[in-house]
Amino acid sequence: MSDRTLLIATGNAGKLAEFEEALAPFGIAVISATAAGITRFPPELGNTYVENALMKAAWASLKAGVPALADDSGIEVDALDGAPGVHSARFGGELNDGERMALLLDRIRHVPEPQRGASFVSSLVLATPTGNVEVFSGTVRGTILQGPRGERGFGYDPIFYSAELGVTFAEASVEDKRRVSHRGRALRAFTAWLDTPEGSLSL
Repeated sequence: MSDRTLLIATGNAGKLAEFEEALAPFGIAVISATAAGITRFPPELGNTYVENALMKAAWASLKAGVPALADDSGIEVDALDGAPGVHSARFGGELNDGERMALLLDRIRHVPEPQRGASFVSSLVLATPTGNVEVFSGTVRGTILQGPRGERGFGYDPIFYSAELGVTFAEASVEDKRRVSHRGRALRAFTAWLDTPEGSLSL
């Protein structure tokens, strides 16, 4: 097994799969939080994506004794003044993905298409047991549709239309979504950093 080990600090199976696939070519042994015995994370009480990701990454790294990478991401809808933003995963309270999408669509049901722009934003934070922290970010623009399309992805993917791809994120292949998505862009920044002298010594 590779001696470059990285814990992915998430309980979201969809995110974990994205990380595993993206990092597979880099000789990194990816382990899940569950495999490391981490069954809970501190509450996401930060005001920014970076703050929330840092809490998860630092917590997991200290618990497991290995470098940990955490993501916090959200959807920022123009017509809602950037909401739900950092509250995307908790939008509306204890709802499932379908219910959250329905709530968001209801909030903007009268908004015409030219004003239904939105951004997906992702911040990745790497934390090591020695206290080192690195931050990587990615953003992608799109449009909120009137209803969901596609069976892939997770979260708000079925209602986020990418003009770059010509489909929603839930209709796109894993490869195409990673190429343009917010998390894909943040991951490319992370893997580019891994190729630097500083990055190669951090894992």
